[in-house]
Amino acid sequence: MYHSWRCVRTALRVVVKTQRQELMPPALCTLRTLRTSSASLSDPIPAPPLDGAPKQYSPKIQKLVDDIVGLTLLEVSDLNELLKKTLNIQDAGLMPMGTMVAAPATPVVEEEEAPVKKEKTHFTVKLTEMKAAEKVKLIKEVKSCMEGLNLVQAKKLVESLPQEIRANVSKEEAEKLKAALEAAGGTVVLE
Repeated sequence: MYHSWRCVRTALRVVVKTQRQELMPPALCTLRTLRTSSASLSDPIPAPPLDGAPKQYSPKIQKLVDDIVGLTLLEVSDLNELLKKTLNIQDAGLMPMGTMVAAPATPVVEEEEAPVKKEKTHFTVKLTEMKAAEKVKLIKEVKSCMEGLNLVQAKKLVESLPQEIRANVSKEEAEKLKAALEAAGGTVVLE
């Protein structure tokens, strides 16, 4: 543990000195964790898992995953926003034009080979617009479509369109959801 801690700490210091930039929050957290680690210097380094063996996660990580899985869609959105703000993570923008890879000099002949188009079997149901006159009906329909959502959460979801209603659903179920939401006054897109 002593050697890996020392190597990581030294590597972080070298990166900071060579780049002469501010230390990014994730790297700073890593350095703090290493300094405050409760492992003693004489603890043996655990052996890496064998290939194909399932990785064992700490109870702390497992509890975090269980807590996140139990969140509703709005709570996940709030968590995402708070984590971005806390960790100072900016939304990823478009890639600058200067970093694009040049096209190959010889054109690839794709006209001769007709690509086999796969038919989608799983869809994402996305509510994009609503009719203002039928807002109440749409909120009730969204509440019935999404499990674990109360009326207040459904109202917030409908007011912050476009929103994903369900992901990875079969074609039949997606068509049923689309018909129900459109009958309630919404505009739905299947992706």
